[in-house]
Amino acid sequence: MMRRRPLRRAAVVGGVAAAAHHAGTKSAQAQAAAQEQNEQIAELQAQQAQPQYAPPPAAPVAPEVGGDMVTQLENLKKLLDEGVLTQDEFDGQKPKILTGS
Repeated sequence: MMRRRPLRRAAVVGGVAAAAHHAGTKSAQAQAAAQEQNEQIAELQAQQAQPQYAPPPAAPVAPEVGGDMVTQLENLKKLLDEGVLTQDEFDGQKPKILTGS
């Protein structure tokens, strides 16, 4: 029996040391996680503290002078060819498209 006591004592001492090391690692991990969480909270608070301005409205995009006009004239001609528009209606709409009215 005498032989086993030193082994038990070593096992107990080693186990305590391993548990202390493990607890220290968990403690360090918990501290790191808490620090990261605090940094995230501080970042969110800083974002909320900044005044919130609405972005300026986008400037209206001018239609392409050549492409849009050509497309409108082609559509108008197609309507004339299909019989949806009369020649008089076509002639009345064509100058409006060309002047951009």
